[in-house]
Amino acid sequence: MAAPEVKSSSELTMAVLGCGTMGISILSGILSSLDSLAASPSEPPTSPPALPRHFIATVRSPASVSKVESALSPLVKPAVSTLRVLQSTSNVSAVSEADIILLGCKPYMVGSLLTASGMKDALTVNHTTDHARKQKIIISICAGVTVPDLEAILRDDLGLPANDLPIVVRAMPNTASKIRESMTVINTVDPPLPDSVTELLTWIFKQIGEVSFLPPNLMDACTSLCASGTAFFALMMEAAADGGVAMGIPRAEANKMAAQTMRGAAGLVLEGGEHPAILREKVSTPGGCTIGGLLVLEEEGVRGAVAKAVREATVVASLLGGGGAKNVNGPRR
Repeated sequence: MAAPEVKSSSELTMAVLGCGTMGISILSGILSSLDSLAASPSEPPTSPPALPRHFIATVRSPASVSKVESALSPLVKPAVSTLRVLQSTSNVSAVSEADIILLGCKPYMVGSLLTASGMKDALTVNHTTDHARKQKIIISICAGVTVPDLEAILRDDLGLPANDLPIVVRAMPNTASKIRESMTVINTVDPPLPDSVTELLTWIFKQIGEVSFLPPNLMDACTSLCASGTAFFALMMEAAADGGVAMGIPRAEANKMAAQTMRGAAGLVLEGGEHPAILREKVSTPGGCTIGGLLVLEEEGVRGAVAKAVREATVVASLLGGGGAKNVNGPRR
């Protein structure tokens, strides 16, 4: 059965349930882009015809309401977008209004959130008189929660009929979404999503960085490499700065130099098309300081340790979706 099309309204409503740091980053990117589009109406359109322009963010506490409002309200422009920030007691009403629901809660909370009283009706879209199918889109950014997991909750636990199941998508952005430099991986499905939905998803996540589509069996590895990878690279950056401090460079300057050097190396790969191995070779002149340092890294097993960290985080990510998951980082070796 082919996946349903997203409805063709020119303005969509997007609800972010559990709008924490990642939710704020995603909404910030979208709101900023909507403002840019409105400011340049003469430019050829490069976005989907139907975009989210009305936003509802839900959070658990009044303090969080204030935090989200403070972060996002300056980005809301009259006649361009609207925003409401509510406590999570309003999750059901937010879902009822929304065309797109982004799940930003903790993975163990997904089941209880989606099976809350009234959620079944909230997720069911009334058919038009000509019975055209219009289904909501659920985007999960919860680590370890698969598309089949979500569909089973909706079908078996919530009791939604097959014809009323929303379009379910799994996406994994990372912390750099805060500065619109995320690497977001979106789970492909079978049958494929229609082009209109793929275009909409790509647009949403392009507002916070780069986007790739990969099959579900790779999503836990992508969580490790792209989401956990930010921390891995931060540790390597810190270690490089520590080395500079040990040799007399002031801490602030060492941090700046390490970060900019890492950014430059990344730019040469992403924008210059260099393979990392070729880049490494180009810098390693015979008898020079670079090859001397590289040999120490190889002797100390840094390459293997980093690769092993990605593998380990992949295993842990695969365990996070279960509501009863605990001690997932217990010894396995």
